[in-house]
Amino acid sequence: MLAESIGALAGILTTLAFLPQVIKAWRTRQTRDISLTMFVTFCLGVALWLVYGLMLNAWPLIAANGITLVLAGTILALKLRNG
Repeated sequence: MLAESIGALAGILTTLAFLPQVIKAWRTRQTRDISLTMFVTFCLGVALWLVYGLMLNAWPLIAANGITLVLAGTILALKLRNG
């Protein structure tokens, strides 16, 4: 129970950390200073963490990485579209 609570809190915090960047990129459409290589690599890593969480049936990993993948994917899509 304690391990799941720590995992859930870690997932919430790391996922919420992306919200300001997504909001800023969405509003300004400015992604010039964001590294494309870093974001592609990051999205692939988060997708693999999501798969790993699904294989373990670990809901903190599934929820956090699913939401993070959507948020990071939004930034990546804006980067690809707007440069």
